[in-house]
Amino acid sequence: MSSEAYDVIGRGYSAARRADPRIEARLRAALGDAGSVVNVGAGAGSYEPADLEVIAVEPSSAMIAQRPPTATRALRASAERLPLEDQSVDAAMAILTIQHWQDLRAGIAEMLRVARRRIVILTFDPDYMQTWWISEYAPEIGDDDLNRFPPPALLLEWLEGGEAEPVEVPTDCTDLFLGALWARPELLLDASVRGSNSGFARLDSKMEERAVARLRADLESGEWDRRHGELRRRASLDVGVRLVVSELI
Repeated sequence: MSSEAYDVIGRGYSAARRADPRIEARLRAALGDAGSVVNVGAGAGSYEPADLEVIAVEPSSAMIAQRPPTATRALRASAERLPLEDQSVDAAMAILTIQHWQDLRAGIAEMLRVARRRIVILTFDPDYMQTWWISEYAPEIGDDDLNRFPPPALLLEWLEGGEAEPVEVPTDCTDLFLGALWARPELLLDASVRGSNSGFARLDSKMEERAVARLRADLESGEWDRRHGELRRRASLDVGVRLVVSELI
């Protein structure tokens, strides 16, 4: 997705996409003893560790405008051309962003170029989108994600090693990315929530209207709960979120 496209869908992003403290803790632990980190595809600044020196890189002006006053000033640049010297930061991180890069392999190469110690990436295993209920209403999203998200094994190959760990998403996750709505389908009836998720933002208006109408009807009739109501009784779920960490030294 181009930065121009995200200038449109990114409006209002910060209201729905607030960092979840439990996911934030996992990310901070993964950064370990790093003293400095570049946040690639930094967006509105979620998950940037307050106790580290952060360099934020983001191509979208709409996203940069939503960064809080306390956040570090973002450099407007792309993942494929990071404005940093070789090995100039301890770590490089990319949080739910790699699916938007124009050239993923080039972006990974840039992270490897600028980082001294480790790479930390939060991403999705695209196979999971095919297995959960959103595909009953908007199958186009899962089909698109198969093309946009690389399998974690491929990421690890490009990184020349590392680990990909599952990150279970709590039912009350404060970051309303699409996978976090696994037990809260009602939230997808809210246009502002859908607008902060690129999967829905990529749908044409007729596809989106059809998906929302079907979901609303199933919620009102109780059909959604008949098929998937057991999800509401769970505290967390593996929806395919993966924490990829590669140590460089």
